[in-house]
Amino acid sequence: MKIKSFLLLAVMAMTAAAAPAALAQTTSPYSKFGYGLLGDNATSAQRQMGGVGYAMRSGRQINVMNPASYAAIDSLTFLFDMGTDVSMYWRKDNTGSSKDWGGGLEYVTMQFPVTSYIGVSAGILPYSSVGYAFGSDIENGVATHQGTGGINQLYLGAGVRPFKNFTVGFNASYLFGNTFNDVYAVGSTSSLFEQVMEVQDFHFQFGMQYTLNLSRKNDLTLGVTYSPGKTLLGKTYVLKYDTSQDSKPDTVASTSLRNKFSIADTWGVGINYEWNKQFQAEVDFTYQNWAKAKFTEIEDFSSTKFDNRWRIGAGVSYIPNPHGSYFKRITYRAGGFYNRDYVMVKSKDTYNNVRDYGFSCGFGFPTVKSKNVINLGFEYHHRQSTPNALLTEQYFNITLGINFNGLWFFQPKLR
Repeated sequence: MKIKSFLLLAVMAMTAAAAPAALAQTTSPYSKFGYGLLGDNATSAQRQMGGVGYAMRSGRQINVMNPASYAAIDSLTFLFDMGTDVSMYWRKDNTGSSKDWGGGLEYVTMQFPVTSYIGVSAGILPYSSVGYAFGSDIENGVATHQGTGGINQLYLGAGVRPFKNFTVGFNASYLFGNTFNDVYAVGSTSSLFEQVMEVQDFHFQFGMQYTLNLSRKNDLTLGVTYSPGKTLLGKTYVLKYDTSQDSKPDTVASTSLRNKFSIADTWGVGINYEWNKQFQAEVDFTYQNWAKAKFTEIEDFSSTKFDNRWRIGAGVSYIPNPHGSYFKRITYRAGGFYNRDYVMVKSKDTYNNVRDYGFSCGFGFPTVKSKNVINLGFEYHHRQSTPNALLTEQYFNITLGINFNGLWFFQPKLR
């Protein structure tokens, strides 16, 4: 496929992805708190390895987790990667159990070289996602809680190789999107209260990678990333609808996000071992100091407490023979992770941490007559609050990523 076709496809896909308020939709009640469930910028291939990538560098795979990796792209390569997933949820608490479905478009990214030592990437990914629906008892009635939306990040980044084996890079992201948290109260009267948060802001990430050549076939790479925390720009407000009358909603409360809502600093560090371009193993650690972030309560909707988040992930991948028969060119991946989330859920007078862990595996299927790869992955997740297990979630994801690899402004010579 020619480069113009790649660019046209990329622009169309990114435009379609930017239209909705959020990308792939989660359906977890835990997304009710804070900004929702956070994303980690992992592509389909990286999710198959436990969501690692801080020290990963490849000329055939886009790695938004560390922008320093962009400089590893070949000067004649154009990459375009998009991913989607389908999720099946099982939930259980003291009131019973339920099942649900979620998923959709996850991300759209592209990458291309500027010079032999500079690479550029752009795309759209989820920063957070909100989606839930459940009921609860209130005095003299019942309440239904629903939430949708999320915060997206439209990014542009670059990686530079100032000298051999060392690269640095940055991502500049535009955060945008709306979250909706609704409470529909039915008693002697019926009312709908809705909190809307509208985010429009910028965010930055910086990264570096250094590769140590242990021998001709063995490399060890260290990767580090940092994203500074900041107060958010935008607004939030609460609307009240009288469902028994056909009238305009009343604005119960309204405030700017500035100096009242913020996001945390994020540190990421990873170490990657690679053998002969066939086998690699990586371990990553993420730390976010959410305990210092602000999230102001507004009309009893935002009663949320944060704790510092940390996540550890590990994964491996293996290609039997990159130049062999078709089945020997398939990439096999596996990984796992453990995450202590940033939100705390209140139960009576006790705040509970939310923790989740999971395992993943997958395959990278090369197409027959090109360098394109279809990444098919499977994930199992378990999420639960502790010390009080208020709600236990188990869910299974099927991820699909399509990685297009084409020539970048290649002009064949006349014979």
